[in-house]
Amino acid sequence: MTPHGTVETPVFMNVGTQAAIKGGLSAADLRAIGCQVELSNTYHLHVRPGDELIRDMGGLHKFMTWDGPMLTDSGGFQIFSLASLRKITEEGVHFSSHVDGRKIFMGPEESMRIQANLGSDIAMAFDECIKIPSPRDYVERSCARTYRWLERCKKALAEYNSMDGAINPGQMLFGINQGAVFHDIRIDHMKRIAELDLPGYAIGGLAVGETAQEMYDTIEAVEEYMPQDRPRYLMGVGTPVNIIESVWRGVDFFDCVMPTRNGRHGHLNTWSGVINLKNKKYERDDGPIDPECDCPVCRRYSRAYLRHLLKAEEVLAMRFAAVHNLYFYNELMRRIREALERGEFAAFRAKYADILDRRI
Repeated sequence: MTPHGTVETPVFMNVGTQAAIKGGLSAADLRAIGCQVELSNTYHLHVRPGDELIRDMGGLHKFMTWDGPMLTDSGGFQIFSLASLRKITEEGVHFSSHVDGRKIFMGPEESMRIQANLGSDIAMAFDECIKIPSPRDYVERSCARTYRWLERCKKALAEYNSMDGAINPGQMLFGINQGAVFHDIRIDHMKRIAELDLPGYAIGGLAVGETAQEMYDTIEAVEEYMPQDRPRYLMGVGTPVNIIESVWRGVDFFDCVMPTRNGRHGHLNTWSGVINLKNKKYERDDGPIDPECDCPVCRRYSRAYLRHLLKAEEVLAMRFAAVHNLYFYNELMRRIREALERGEFAAFRAKYADILDRRI
């Protein structure tokens, strides 16, 4: 339950980094393709157009006209990706904007202030996303600091959301578990952050270079120490098979830019695997992207037409590809929820885990 509605889990959050889905989808489009939760990026919206501007416009929900649940990440992963432009201290992170090079400082209090200005329903704690592989001693020091940052996040967000004029006083804080692929460090860190009694918890710092099996093993190691009555969020994951395998291991929330990014390159998800629509064999194919799909694109347009748009680099191609792939991901989650409710998820996993990531 969030201030903007109830979320049925497991759920895939549709990524609108800069308050927009890459590929030209609007908030109305998100409703039409079954999106439950929209996710936006704290760092990018702080840099442009500015979180204070968005606050003055009534908050991010009003700004982008999305009236459903919304999560904002803390900016930690983006700062991780700016490794050559940053300096990490106990207070926070000094870094340079990727847009204009200006110097920016972000720490737990700053991240919470920005997210409070945005007014999302779920604010993510400010943490360090640790590179894999990293030396064990560095991972231990980083996790200890991330825990101290989480304590500061909890205090700061409570203060911001108790102020008069708060955009979303019901905003919730999710903590983030780190520890690279050191299971004992992960477990110790998870035990400590669980004591803070937060509304939800995430497993962060995966899908950044480790193998899929290492990721699954890490989830299995940590999951039993995560509060069973709180949502569990695997950040930045992933492929349809990653999602199925992670649900099997107890994960509730997912997000990833993969559906839209792959779609822009012509890689489209189907219930038989992934097709590359740029291939010549689709040049005269008058069928839909996927005969099993009921998305707005599959109901109306042919593979041949979409291939033409992609080859001609028409903007419409990017939109159609994003609509289809995100519809597929949202439908995947709906079918997973249905299978879980019926007690048939083991059969669902057996049927699809070997084919949905397969290149056709």
